[in-house]
Amino acid sequence: MDFQLTEEHLMIQKAARDFAVNELLPGVIERDEHQKFPAEQIKKLGELGFLGMMVSPKYGGAGLDTISYVLAMEEISKIDASASVVMSVNNSLVCWGLETFGTEEQKQKYLVPLASGQVIGAFMLSEPEAGSDATSQRTTAEDKGDHYLLNGTKNWITNGNSASVYLVMAQTHPEKGSKGINALIVEKDMPGVTIGAKENKLGIRGSDTHSVMFQDVKVPKENRIGEDGFGFKFAMKTLAGGRIGIASQALGIASGAYELALKYSKERKAFGKEISQHQAIQFKLADMATRIEGARLLCLKAAWDKDQHNDYTLSSSMAKVFASEAAMWVSTEAVQVHGGYGYVKEYHVERLMRDAKITQIYEGTSEVQRIVISRAILS
Repeated sequence: MDFQLTEEHLMIQKAARDFAVNELLPGVIERDEHQKFPAEQIKKLGELGFLGMMVSPKYGGAGLDTISYVLAMEEISKIDASASVVMSVNNSLVCWGLETFGTEEQKQKYLVPLASGQVIGAFMLSEPEAGSDATSQRTTAEDKGDHYLLNGTKNWITNGNSASVYLVMAQTHPEKGSKGINALIVEKDMPGVTIGAKENKLGIRGSDTHSVMFQDVKVPKENRIGEDGFGFKFAMKTLAGGRIGIASQALGIASGAYELALKYSKERKAFGKEISQHQAIQFKLADMATRIEGARLLCLKAAWDKDQHNDYTLSSSMAKVFASEAAMWVSTEAVQVHGGYGYVKEYHVERLMRDAKITQIYEGTSEVQRIVISRAILS
């Protein structure tokens, strides 16, 4: 085992850290307060290659490994999880799915602008009743010969209004269950696409979360990804990689909260000395650092499995469960270390605590991931 990062890894980590501090930190509280999408910052992320990190240069990407992606996600998420979730969806779900399973024509038409950051994408699985249950799709894609007629509603869609390209899961053959689902590439400006109101969320308030409705949307047959009925497998394979992105986001939130708490503990004095000198605070900091290191190692293990072409379903689920719970616990403790100041927006930790909660919910809740893990270890 080699725990040493390469020079390239360290350069990417530094570049992401510099971007987060210089471009994302200014205005992050205001964007959270007003639910403002970081459009300018996302554009710059794309120009720097962070929206197509693992895509081959042949298709406009940076051609980097998954470990590089984890490192960059952590640094961006320390400062602004609303920006990092855009980066996660575009990299892990949209670009990876298209590059791995798309046709050459689909890659040239859609992947190139997505990977180069000219446009961003959205992944559409969740529905009002089905949630993330890919087997219970009520959105339908009726086969009309040379096109599909798409009808239905998708919920909780990250980049719902800002994305130009949607990857939509829809049921074509209800009698076949999960084997009748298709994955379709839908363009936002196709007739019949309607964007719902932006969700007023607890955390990641700067991210663009909407419901998206489809009414008799004509989707050309050439926009289907894979063979007829491949949609369920496509969603499951894509979401496994998506969990690495969300685990890394959770890791970053935890790391950001810990760094703020550590810094504050050395500045704040109580009973005649810095609070970092009090054992009660030292124990908190020790536990925070330990949980973060465990989350980081799990994220890197999942990334390594993916890069080695191993089955990373188990390792990505473990990383997602542990990192998301670490993010919630560490950020809550960071607020506690700050005391009353932790409840004030200008100290950032209350925002990180709010942002942390969603990492336990999306890309499959912690309970769903425990089902995946238990099935793997019992088999």
